[in-house]
Amino acid sequence: MLVDQRISITTPSGQMDTWIFQPGETGVWPAVILHADIKGVRGVFVDMARRLASHGFVVLLPNLYYRLSPAPVVAPETSPRDDSGKELFRQLRQAISVEAVRSDHRILLDYLSGLVVVKNTGFGIVGYCLSGAIALRTAADFPGRIVAAASFHGGRLASDADDSPHLRAADIRAKVYLGYARDDASMTDEMIAQLESSLAAAGVDYRSELYPARHGFAVADSASFDAGAAERHWQRLLGFLDDALRETP
Repeated sequence: MLVDQRISITTPSGQMDTWIFQPGETGVWPAVILHADIKGVRGVFVDMARRLASHGFVVLLPNLYYRLSPAPVVAPETSPRDDSGKELFRQLRQAISVEAVRSDHRILLDYLSGLVVVKNTGFGIVGYCLSGAIALRTAADFPGRIVAAASFHGGRLASDADDSPHLRAADIRAKVYLGYARDDASMTDEMIAQLESSLAAAGVDYRSELYPARHGFAVADSASFDAGAAERHWQRLLGFLDDALRETP
């Protein structure tokens, strides 16, 4: 039986509401930070965290929007195409600046390091949509601590922006998994080529796959959810994390 708890982690910006899940058996487990998509922490990601923990991981699911509000911050049906939705998502993006997210992860990693049930030899991080970029940047920010980073239908992982994740490839020491969606305007073929060229040039150990599904395929409350692609994503994710985290001495 899983052990799960909603906790509050103190940061310089306030109290970050966070969910922690761990296997019910006695032991020491690899740890993973799981990030929600742009709509933030909600029931579907709590379920995903539980599934990940049931495979033998301690899982942190933090609300990175805590500077605005405790989770849930966004109703699942909110559309970025509506005027109200556009404004809300603009505010959400502003609340997770690169500097703020780096600061938050330093505290999250320190928290994990202090847990007696956590195998403190390197952590994993997983992101979806918007947080795919967060996973890669965090791997670059903490190369001695993040040993596995995965992104599923991550957007704008290579762009003209100054903070584009592909520009940090040389700082990444983690193993990387990239699961792309087909016909994804947020991650075009050109962006994929640019990202992978940067990773290869930096000598990053990465693997990528193109899923025959639309952006959002892995998240059950997404309009683009694809059950087959989602299950394939679980098989790939669990295998990737097992290889990267359980082989660490």
